[in-house]
Amino acid sequence: MNYLKPVLTAAMLTFALAACESKQEDKREEAVEQKADKMEDRADAVREQGEATADRIEKQDPGIDSHTTDRTADAARETAEKRADQLEDKADLEREKK
Repeated sequence: MNYLKPVLTAAMLTFALAACESKQEDKREEAVEQKADKMEDRADAVREQGEATADRIEKQDPGIDSHTTDRTADAARETAEKRADQLEDKADLEREKK
């Protein structure tokens, strides 16, 4: 029976260590998730700003050359969309670190 004591002690220490690592891992994963969420929030803000910029461009059109105005507004939307997509891609990569 004396030989069981070291085995049981080792098993308990292993379990205690695993529990500590689990808490640390949970904290790390939560930090990764929060960082990714912030990136997605920024992506949403970039899209909103791009749409607002495009709307301003369209409202400023005097009606003389609306085709150019449309292209400029569309370019503003596309640029914002590309930037937002990049931020979302970074958020996805961040989440993969979990």
